[in-house]
Amino acid sequence: MKIRLLWFFVLVFTSLGSVLHADTINGAGASFPFPIYSKWAFDYEKIAGVKINYQSIGSGGGIAQIKAKTVHFGASDEPLQAEELNQAGLIQFPMVVGGVVPVVNLKGIANLKLTRDLLAGIFLGTITQWNDPAIAAVNPGVTFPNRKITVVHRSDGSGTTWIFTNYLAKISKPWAEQVSYGKAVKWPVGVGGKGNEGVALNVKRIPGAIGYVEFAYALTNKLTTVALENQQGKFVEPTIESFQAACANADWAHTPGYYMVLTDQPGEGSWPITGASYILVYKNQDDSAQALQILKFFDWCYKNGGKSAVALHYVPLPDSVISLIRTTWKEDIQAGGEPVWK
Repeated sequence: MKIRLLWFFVLVFTSLGSVLHADTINGAGASFPFPIYSKWAFDYEKIAGVKINYQSIGSGGGIAQIKAKTVHFGASDEPLQAEELNQAGLIQFPMVVGGVVPVVNLKGIANLKLTRDLLAGIFLGTITQWNDPAIAAVNPGVTFPNRKITVVHRSDGSGTTWIFTNYLAKISKPWAEQVSYGKAVKWPVGVGGKGNEGVALNVKRIPGAIGYVEFAYALTNKLTTVALENQQGKFVEPTIESFQAACANADWAHTPGYYMVLTDQPGEGSWPITGASYILVYKNQDDSAQALQILKFFDWCYKNGGKSAVALHYVPLPDSVISLIRTTWKEDIQAGGEPVWK
């Protein structure tokens, strides 16, 4: 009798574990979209009863974990080239667009402007003081302190860093030659912080600091953002409108693997450091029901998450792009040889 009871409880808890597994989706990766992914996950669980467990560990970690099959989906702000996607058996699709913004800790200075050369020079370490005449020249009427500039950068592999350094490499030949771009680079100067969270914290605590974070982190931490000179020579503020302007002409339909880089886009109102954040999933899924649950969550985000995205200063994808993505799901994601999304 005791043995039968023991087996009964084993079966009960095994079944319970299967239910819990089916109702939990695990993802990891970019911290850039973490604020909106957290909001979507919270809202979706209340509606669908499915828990979305998303870990903000940086794009590098997200790519590594999906390739190791330790999560159901990865997230990255660095889009992967079609060749790498094919080699790994993955597809990627954009979820949301946002802006990377320089943030500063300069008491009493709220409207700082930086040219392309100044931004690159600061992060190269060739401009080291806030009262440098070159900074003062583009900020007439502003009195700058005789204070050292402390650069704060990411210490982990990061899609935010990929976007930011990709932009610097486009606008500065010295940066392109000396540093280049990537999820992690050899920084010429500065101190590191883990995640957007760590960079924001360091900028807040170090007088004279400048760093770069996703826009929602700047707002949440009440950090002072910088107006940047864009490709047309106009100084623009980071706003939902300037992010939209940067991605207005993106041709997703003719881009293999949705590989799209939105830095330094033309347009007088374009924010120059704009980027899309991507989801990575396997083409061939082991569990059809689990795979469908994953896609249902993303589909719900596309259908119902636009207002939340705008409230957190992200740009929702156009309906035309979402339609393309659903077609990609139908054609490329399978389980047991059958399409998951029908």
